[in-house]
Amino acid sequence: MKNNKMNFAERVLAPTPKWFKILRTVGIALASVGGIIIASPVALPVGLVSAAGYLILGGSIISVVSQTGVKTEEEAEPEK
Repeated sequence: MKNNKMNFAERVLAPTPKWFKILRTVGIALASVGGIIIASPVALPVGLVSAAGYLILGGSIISVVSQTGVKTEEEAEPEK
């Protein structure tokens, strides 16, 4: 299987399966919500700001890991 010998840059630039694209979008949304809460000009409770930090962390990790998912030859579009 060719995909086992890919370096990180090749994995990130390779086509991503649909499920991982959805996860990447969800991760970006979570990180964005966390960033909005932290950047809020209103004084918020410490617990909420702390939770926002975890949202940013979790969303970032989900997005990065999802981007490294690669379509295999079996998942590629069928030949005509």
